[in-house]
Amino acid sequence: MNGSAVTPKKVLLLLAAFAGGVFLIGLPVYRAFGDRPALDAEELNELTVPVSLENLAVRIEANGIVEPIESVNISPKNPGRISQLLVEQGQEVKAGQELAIMDNEELYAEGLRSEAVVAQRIAELRATQNRILGDISRAESIVNQAQARLSQAQARIPKDIDQANAQLVATEANFDRAEEKAKRFEALLRDGAITQEAFDDVLNEFKNADARRFEAKQRLEQVKNTASPEIATLTAALTEAKINLDQLERNAEPERTTLEALILQAQNQKDIAAVRYSDTIIRAPFDGVITQKFASAGAFVTPTTSASSTASATSSSILAIAKGLEIVAQVPEVDVNQITPGQDVEIVADAYPDKIFRGRVLLVAPEAIIENNVTSFEVRIALLSGREFLRSKMNTNVTFLGESLSNVMTVPTVAIVTENGETGVLVPDAENKPEFQNVLLGATVGDRTQIIRGVQPGEKVFIDIPEDRQPPES
Repeated sequence: MNGSAVTPKKVLLLLAAFAGGVFLIGLPVYRAFGDRPALDAEELNELTVPVSLENLAVRIEANGIVEPIESVNISPKNPGRISQLLVEQGQEVKAGQELAIMDNEELYAEGLRSEAVVAQRIAELRATQNRILGDISRAESIVNQAQARLSQAQARIPKDIDQANAQLVATEANFDRAEEKAKRFEALLRDGAITQEAFDDVLNEFKNADARRFEAKQRLEQVKNTASPEIATLTAALTEAKINLDQLERNAEPERTTLEALILQAQNQKDIAAVRYSDTIIRAPFDGVITQKFASAGAFVTPTTSASSTASATSSSILAIAKGLEIVAQVPEVDVNQITPGQDVEIVADAYPDKIFRGRVLLVAPEAIIENNVTSFEVRIALLSGREFLRSKMNTNVTFLGESLSNVMTVPTVAIVTENGETGVLVPDAENKPEFQNVLLGATVGDRTQIIRGVQPGEKVFIDIPEDRQPPES
């Protein structure tokens, strides 16, 4: 048989094999009739079907796998040995729940040491603050005392001068009276009116008055001479006390700042120790189920990927946790234009072939996947039912429920042929021989394909050719 010759019968059988929607194969089979006799009415009815008006519900089927909505492999932050493993595979956990504890005795001791250092630094600061406050308080007291002594001296010295002045004035008045009396009694003595003894008494009074006047002058001079040095001394003492107080206050702030910095440093070390200790307690990142257990208590784990969802991380992980379930389906490129978010989906799992679960399209992947030269798109499907039955990695068959097409022209999919790259059907010509008719196709559902234009309802199309009418094979 010549490999280039294809009989009409074989062409239609080949088309039937692609009834699911792929129909780009065909030859101008009507040419094979050549000079063959025309078909009679009975033969025509057997080989053709009329174009019918039907309601089509678009259904696109694909394979899918049950996948967790979110899944991560959990690893410790730092290498270490697992001290306790607190959960089992399949166990439900809450976000923040402890899953495992790494060896942390040394870190615990480090935390205690850092707490002790913080307490020591705080105690040093308090002691220093108390000492500084005491020193400043004493310095302030000295300043106040020096200020008081200066103020007292400044108030007392003018009074002492006034008093010494008044005493001098009084003694000078007494001296003047004693001098006048002495002169008068001297004249009386010359006249013989008084005795020498009486004159001597008056003379002694004069001398005493003169001595008291001299003492008063000396006292006034002394008060005046000592006032300035005393004020200067007291002023110097006050200045020195103020300088000492200022020095204490200026030194206090840097000393406090240094100690506060040491406290902050110790607190930071304490916080670091607390974080490192906390890192040894492995917690659930979200509510979910423990899907895998990669290590046991006593195992040494050296993480290379923390909280990873990749399989390569399992050798350095402790557990895998997953949250929720969804279906990830692979939809052929030719059908993806009929998939939209929110579209209803029927789901049948291989494990439950008699149950139909419901779902809804969440997302159509923006980028295609090419495997073995077949292009497809991942479609994520939210589960509306069946969560209690389905498990991660189960295989499923999904059916996307498209829009319903009412009263549209349809033909059997096997009736679709191509010629020179154009798609059409074979219709009877005037002699009831197949004649190619170009058509515009719509949706294909099962073994029926929508015809948008090119034929009329009731018009016959060929679906087969009898063996005795096929051209001879060459």
